[in-house]
Amino acid sequence: MATTVADIENDYPIPVYRFRVSITGDESNSIAFSEVSGLDIGVETITYKDGFGKKHMPGQPTDVNITLKRGLVRTKSMFFDWLSSIRLNKVEKQDITVVLVDDTDADLVIWTVKNAFPKKLTAPSFNGGSNEASVESLELMADDISIEFK
Repeated sequence: MATTVADIENDYPIPVYRFRVSITGDESNSIAFSEVSGLDIGVETITYKDGFGKKHMPGQPTDVNITLKRGLVRTKSMFFDWLSSIRLNKVEKQDITVVLVDDTDADLVIWTVKNAFPKKLTAPSFNGGSNEASVESLELMADDISIEFK
């Protein structure tokens, strides 16, 4: 059982509500999001069958699909502009950095998503009987994810 502050900091799970997201790795370019999901790293499996049964082996890395959600604001959406640029066949892939921080804003875990581009922008659901904030969702596809523990 943890008895000191240092033990608690090292032995207890990190809360997920303190995080920063930046595009192209520029900390000054942080964007507020209410939710980030899909930071999954995995591999496909290959099944080989022989006279003795099945053998399973790792294959190619799985696709990296990230979803970012944030409250819709009145200013022009950079995400719409980014998605619209694909129509002109000149999309710029961006690196996305998601940083889990502690209560002093010190970095704890950093996920770096490499060469991401938007594939879907979803408008909020409209409901006249609700008073919830409007939330837009941006889906990205990327080449790779790396994780760094501080």
